[in-house]
Amino acid sequence: MGTGRFRVPAGAMDWAIAVSVAALLLGTGLSGQHPDGERGLIGAVLLAAGGLALVARRRAPLAVLAVTGLCAVGYEAAGFEVLAVSYLVAVYGAVRAGHNALTVAASVSLLAVLPLTALVSRDGPAREAFAQASSVLEIAWLIAAFAAGEALRQAERRAEEAERTREETARRRADEERLHIARELHDSLTHQISVIKVQSEVAVHMARRRGEQVPETLLAIRTAGREATRELRATLEALRDDDTSPPHSLEHLPELVGRARSVGLDATLTTEGQPHDVPAAVARTAYRIVQEALTNTARHACATTANVRIEYRPDTLTVQVDDDGKATPDDAPAPGLGLLGMRERVTALGGRLHARPLTGHGFTVRAELPVERTS
Repeated sequence: MGTGRFRVPAGAMDWAIAVSVAALLLGTGLSGQHPDGERGLIGAVLLAAGGLALVARRRAPLAVLAVTGLCAVGYEAAGFEVLAVSYLVAVYGAVRAGHNALTVAASVSLLAVLPLTALVSRDGPAREAFAQASSVLEIAWLIAAFAAGEALRQAERRAEEAERTREETARRRADEERLHIARELHDSLTHQISVIKVQSEVAVHMARRRGEQVPETLLAIRTAGREATRELRATLEALRDDDTSPPHSLEHLPELVGRARSVGLDATLTTEGQPHDVPAAVARTAYRIVQEALTNTARHACATTANVRIEYRPDTLTVQVDDDGKATPDDAPAPGLGLLGMRERVTALGGRLHARPLTGHGFTVRAELPVERTS
């Protein structure tokens, strides 16, 4: 059905088919010649049961195949000559589910059992018994049901293969584009940043060698060059990464906090709760949030301390970074790219991000990342 049109739930459709087939079998059986008394009642019950069993044809196609076949044998033995429509629908469902061999075996067995049942349950020549059996399950209808189920199964398989091929092609193109961006960044930025870094290092070294006081601006340029080199290297690693072995994760946080201390920020790392394995995407996002928060603290907050707290919960990983910078409750968080990037990462995982000034002064970044743990 097309987009925007009414869709019938699969369960409702199964019930509709089952009730319709049961009504068809009962109507056909009771409208023609049929036995009276107890045999007629048993036959009618089997006709209805064969149709209603189709409600489970998606969940248990082989069981439905067996039940409808037995019902066909039962109501034939009771004296009803009705085409086994329920068994034909069961054959279609079983073949569509991929049970071709078992369906063929069950159908051949049923074609052999039906004439024997007619011979035993009815008096008369063998020709009439075989005619009655063929009226219950005609080979042409059986072949048609088998062919329809196989045709739809092949069509669904081709559709799944086409979808898988499209996904693989899109993933390959994304990988190629990511590598292309990494090469472009490497070619265009690495050389220039390296020149700035080397020149600033040389200038600081020469000034100290001559006994001169090193200007604060020159020291800031050197620090920025080191940080830019480190950030560019991390970005290139992330671009080249294929998401199966992330370059940075929770185990790299002590190193990240140590680098923050090396630039003069009194940073601490605290872990609460019982550490457990988390998905790679969650661990990678946690690292990036701490990295971005510490970078913003060192560059813009004029802070002296920063506290990083990782809290493990059964279904959530909480990441919080607090600093004692110049931010006050009256300051609105600047909508920079760093904060926007953190929010996008957290939202993509279905989590929540809170970034706001603390009471008094300072700033806090808190991310709650859902963890789907599998056994």
